[in-house]
Amino acid sequence: MQLKDKIVVVTGAASGIGRALAQRFAREGAKAVVCADRDEDGAKATAAGIGGLAFKVDVSHEDEIKALIDTVERDVGPIDLFCSNAGIGIGGGAEAPNEGWQRIWDINVMSHVWAARHLVPLMAARGGGYLMNTASAAGLLSQIGSAPYAVTKHAAVGLAEWLAITHGDQGIKVSVLCPQAVRTAMTAGNPDGVASIDGMMEPEELADAVVKSLEKEEFLILPHPEVLQYMRNKTGDYDRWIGGMRKLNRRFQG
Repeated sequence: MQLKDKIVVVTGAASGIGRALAQRFAREGAKAVVCADRDEDGAKATAAGIGGLAFKVDVSHEDEIKALIDTVERDVGPIDLFCSNAGIGIGGGAEAPNEGWQRIWDINVMSHVWAARHLVPLMAARGGGYLMNTASAAGLLSQIGSAPYAVTKHAAVGLAEWLAITHGDQGIKVSVLCPQAVRTAMTAGNPDGVASIDGMMEPEELADAVVKSLEKEEFLILPHPEVLQYMRNKTGDYDRWIGGMRKLNRRFQG
C-alpha cells in the first residue's frame, strides 16, 4: 500500500507507537490521518502537529469503535487503512485478577475484533481495504512475567491470521505488527526488562519499518529482525525452545 492520498485511522495515537505512526503516515502524504485515543488531549496534540483529526475513543467499548468508524466514513471518507494499535500490559500469571484479565482481553483482542466486525463489510463492498493490528513479539513467542499479555497478544496474532485467510479474496489486506521493546510509556518503568534484550527501539524507527512493510503488503511486520530467528528456533525444536525460555525466566524473574 502506498499511503499517499489515503484515509488512515490510528488508535492509541496520543503517544508512543500510535503517535509515531500518525506522524509518519502524514509525512507519506496521507489524505487524512485520524488520531483516536481515550486521552483526548493527547490525540488532539498529535492531530494538531500533523493537520489531522482527533477523536476521543476508548477501544474497550465496541460502541465507541463503531461510532469512530461510522463518523469517519460519513464525514471524512472511506477508510483505506485502519491501524488497531491501542494496547495495554499487566503483570502476573493465572492469579492475576479477573478484572485485569477482562480489561486486557477487551483492549488487546476484542478491539481488533470490533474494528474488523464493523469495517470488513464496508471494505469488502467497495473492493478492498487494509487492517493493521498491533500485537507484539510476545504474540509469536511469549512474555516473561505476564500471562495476560502473552495470551492476548497470541490471540491478536491468531485473529489477524484468520482475517487474512478468510477475507483476502475480498481484497482485504492484513498486517500484524510484532515488535520487541519500543520506548513508550509501557516500557518506561522497565527499560532493562526482558523485551529489551535486543535493544530498545525508538517509536520513529518502528514507524519507518511499518511504512516499508505496508508498501510490500507483508503480513508479518517485524521491526526487530531477530524475532524471525526466534520463531524458527521455536518451531524447529519446541522443547528446546521452552527450555531456553525457562532459563530466560530464571534470569529475569529470579
